[in-house]
Amino acid sequence: MPDSIKSLRVNGERLWSRLMQMATIGATRSGGCNRQALSDADMAGRKLLKQWAEAAGCTVRVDAIGNLFARRAGSEDCLAVVMTGSHLDTQPTGGKFDGVYGVLAGLEVIESLNDHAVKTRHPVELCVWCNEEGSRFSMAMMGSAVWSGSYPLSKALGLTDRAGISVRDELTRAGFPTHMEQRQAVKASFEAHIEQGPVLEQKAITIGVVTGVQHMSRHEVLIEGQEAHAGPTPMDMRRDPVRVLADLLPAMYAATAQHGPSARFTVGCIETQPGSPNTVPGQLRFTVDIRHPDGAQYAALKAAIGRLVKEALERHRLPGGMQCFWEAPGVTFDAACVSAVRSAAETLGFKAWDMVSGAGHDSCNVAAVAPTAMVFVPCAGGLSHNEAESAAPADLEAGANVLLHAMLPMALPHA
Repeated sequence: MPDSIKSLRVNGERLWSRLMQMATIGATRSGGCNRQALSDADMAGRKLLKQWAEAAGCTVRVDAIGNLFARRAGSEDCLAVVMTGSHLDTQPTGGKFDGVYGVLAGLEVIESLNDHAVKTRHPVELCVWCNEEGSRFSMAMMGSAVWSGSYPLSKALGLTDRAGISVRDELTRAGFPTHMEQRQAVKASFEAHIEQGPVLEQKAITIGVVTGVQHMSRHEVLIEGQEAHAGPTPMDMRRDPVRVLADLLPAMYAATAQHGPSARFTVGCIETQPGSPNTVPGQLRFTVDIRHPDGAQYAALKAAIGRLVKEALERHRLPGGMQCFWEAPGVTFDAACVSAVRSAAETLGFKAWDMVSGAGHDSCNVAAVAPTAMVFVPCAGGLSHNEAESAAPADLEAGANVLLHAMLPMALPHA
């Protein structure tokens, strides 16, 4: 690679400035962001990104599930694209960096290529995947799943939020296309992201070379009880579904501990019906998130949790069950793309660490159809999905430079 290319660097001040500008859209009182998928705030964020991308000379298009693509043409524009990107949607009480960093780091790669008049042979494409978080519509990584062919467009369009508004309704309101475009050929895909965990910060390492993503699934547990008055009804005569939950939680946490320190178990939502303070609930619903990087351990933990639910229901003689509503098998990223990230970090002089992602990302779906890898940078205290989420400008700039130099060998004339 010529020295002029090796010396290429992103503009860290521009990257930070744009991160802060995007953070004003959907800004929360506590310093975070609420740009849930296809909301007015999400659409405003997309509009701003589109303006920046078009000013950088990109052509911008949107597909039928709401994924946005900004394309910087290559000298042989019919060749497979070298792709980067992430998502702009957030959790209801999300931070300034989850997802959006990967989008704006990708845009900064394009801007830096423009600044230095670098013409790539392959087109470079920036992606904004729709509804990665799955917080408004309960299908995490929805847009990339439809794009990759792992989830039907018709099912995704039918998903609704708690107000009964469907994905189809919101896409129609936005005036997006109704027919899915044919997926373009992808030579390589890279996603930059904050780690969302504490490992890099604790080890004082700037770059995480992500080799894959752990196995994960989400489940709904539904328990049917009987509504009764909280005052006159004796404890031993109640059909109280909350008693099942009280029985289950210690056993579930103990089972998780038996599968090692890499096991993850989370109860994220607990809802009772009718939800009155002086009524024994007639129904209890709660969600369970299960994760593990080892396939055998993951399967064993998932089976153990299911068995505990079944036994608790039988013990309390209440109807119900556990149903999986989302699952993402573990992913091993492409060796050449991982090597490109590792080499870029080494060339730039950054300390790097090979690691498996504990969180799911759109790259999981992309990896099913294209060579893929990810770049992690530290976040303060490992905190994410939180309004206090924070990252150092120098680390974000470093990650964007690694992204740039991982992509360049794939996209340049003699790659």
